[in-house]
Amino acid sequence: MAISKVLIASIIVSLLVLHLVEADELTASTNVSQSTYVPRSGCTEACALRCRLASREKMCKRACGTCCYRCSCVPPGTSGNQALCPCYYNMTTHGGRRKCP
Repeated sequence: MAISKVLIASIIVSLLVLHLVEADELTASTNVSQSTYVPRSGCTEACALRCRLASREKMCKRACGTCCYRCSCVPPGTSGNQALCPCYYNMTTHGGRRKCP
């Protein structure tokens, strides 16, 4: 009987901790997506950071600048994370490929 009470208590505590971790991750991802907004005057700096490791840095900056100017948003990091900025992510070229690096 004592073992079952301890087991039930540990399961409840584990579920509570899991719930708190999930809530913290949700809050953190919301803060990241809100921080991707870039005023048009800041596009040059944001694109320089995004394209600093690109093999064709000049072309990357040009495409990123166009996307930033239209969307007022640049995803964080040097690649990926495009889903944090839906306008940036969904912009395509005439050939149907993703425009924004």
